[in-house]
Amino acid sequence: MSTAAELNDPSRPAVSPPGPHLPTLPEALASLVRTVVVALFVLTFVMQPLLIPSESMERTLLVGDFLLFNKQVYAPAGRLSRWIMPYRNVERGDIVVFHHPEPPLMVKRVIGLPGDRLRIENGRVFVNGVALAEPYAVFEPAPANPFRDSFPAQVYTDPDVDPDWWSQMQNLTRNGELIVPVGEYFMLGDNRNHSNDSRFWGFVPRQAVVARPLVIYFSLRRLSTTDMPEAADDRLGHGRELTSRLTEFARWNRIFRVVR
Repeated sequence: MSTAAELNDPSRPAVSPPGPHLPTLPEALASLVRTVVVALFVLTFVMQPLLIPSESMERTLLVGDFLLFNKQVYAPAGRLSRWIMPYRNVERGDIVVFHHPEPPLMVKRVIGLPGDRLRIENGRVFVNGVALAEPYAVFEPAPANPFRDSFPAQVYTDPDVDPDWWSQMQNLTRNGELIVPVGEYFMLGDNRNHSNDSRFWGFVPRQAVVARPLVIYFSLRRLSTTDMPEAADDRLGHGRELTSRLTEFARWNRIFRVVR
């Protein structure tokens, strides 16, 4: 043991504190592999990013919004990873991500559940005879369209309507009410007059529903084909200084906004 005199001896060589530990190559590789495995697990089973390409969900979701969505919340019962994030059934009012032929993934709001009787009158949705409260719905100007505003019984003429859906709709409509079959869901966009949804191509089967959006993690300003005067953040400003354009290329106030 060193004495006090020895410790205070100026001729005694100074002892440097140990430097930071630099990881060896095997340690660095092991850390990288763990990071990659965790990232792949999260992207595969829990969350995944998605870009909103159209205005059909305005103004809940805007063109240019980047979403993280939960892939586990609607996972089939019995999945080993079910304990990680709570599982629950699809509910009316949920915004969901589902498989669709074009585009491969689509985002809409669940309006009709299996067994529901749906009717649309002057833009209002009635479920089992009761008007549905929809504070999220917007109605931008658009030409009248019988498939958008009701469930018509006339001969199919609209090229935007899937002919197989028109035939199915005739068989499931009673007194102007559409009956949602077991295991199927009826989806609508929040931008009702500018949404390609179940009114034009039909129901979404339960197995096609894969996720629920959680949060907007970034939002780029992108032009929409439909501009609402009060939606100032829905269009790109012109004639501004360069500094303003550099700071306003994104909708900063939408970042980390929870999707409802």
